[in-house]
Amino acid sequence: MEGKWRWIIEWLTPEDAHLWHIKKIIFQGETEFQKVDIIETRFGKHLLLDGKTQSTEKDEYIYHEALVHPIMFTHPDPRKILILGGGEGATLREVLKHKTVTHITMVDIDKKLIELCQQYLYEWHRGSFQDPKVKLKFTDGRRFLEEEEDSQYDVIILDLTDPTRDSPSARLYTKEFYTLVFKTLKDDGMMVTQATSVRYTTDVFATLYKTIKTVFPIARAYGVFVPAFLSDWGFVIGSKKYDPLQIDRNVLKKRIEARLNGELKYYDEDLHYALFIFGKDIKEVLKKTHRVSTDNDPVYMPI
Repeated sequence: MEGKWRWIIEWLTPEDAHLWHIKKIIFQGETEFQKVDIIETRFGKHLLLDGKTQSTEKDEYIYHEALVHPIMFTHPDPRKILILGGGEGATLREVLKHKTVTHITMVDIDKKLIELCQQYLYEWHRGSFQDPKVKLKFTDGRRFLEEEEDSQYDVIILDLTDPTRDSPSARLYTKEFYTLVFKTLKDDGMMVTQATSVRYTTDVFATLYKTIKTVFPIARAYGVFVPAFLSDWGFVIGSKKYDPLQIDRNVLKKRIEARLNGELKYYDEDLHYALFIFGKDIKEVLKKTHRVSTDNDPVYMPI
């Protein structure tokens, strides 16, 4: 932070940065795993972990609805859900909007972060942590999957920090990890992961798509523009059976009407299909990328 007016520099790549004016400092500190800043900017409350924006009050719904609802409404009957990460509780909030859901296990390595989010970011979680359907576990996500004996989940949602070299999530973006995810899903299960910036780190996004494509019979990449990220943000779905692009629009519309408990601010049956459309440049990178992220050669963000 610099100067009289307090600014914070968020590096997007070694050559690009976002300069944020800080209106108010709500919390600054460190947990066992990461540095935490909860501040107020022109985007309202604003969470940064290790100097990188995770979400902001003004537009977090765009990211979280795009992460959760395409996969949840593609699946015909999502009941048991596993969330890895998602410390703000907003992913949890969105999953709980589905009437079909009977059980959610949420796994996060950082208990202190969850406590901070519960204290300071009510606008995100809306009390979701206290829902009786939710079971919280504080452990490493990969260790949790390695110790999980039954393939019991309909949907697994990976709302993780970016794959940087020093991140707790560094080993959660490899072929070996996605193979564990595959084994933990039911025979018709689906998974989705956040997959970094479509524009600033296109090679990372494409590598994650290619990696998931080597594990799942159906893989679909998609993205959405998140203003606070200054970028289209990428996601990848891996599915054993259901294709988000093959669901009939009228079926999708009826599922939304029948299942939704609450309101959506961004996602609907029209947006669903548009999320999967990229320009020719990105489609070409997705087509030409052959690298697979492995435990021995993992893909990393450049910063």
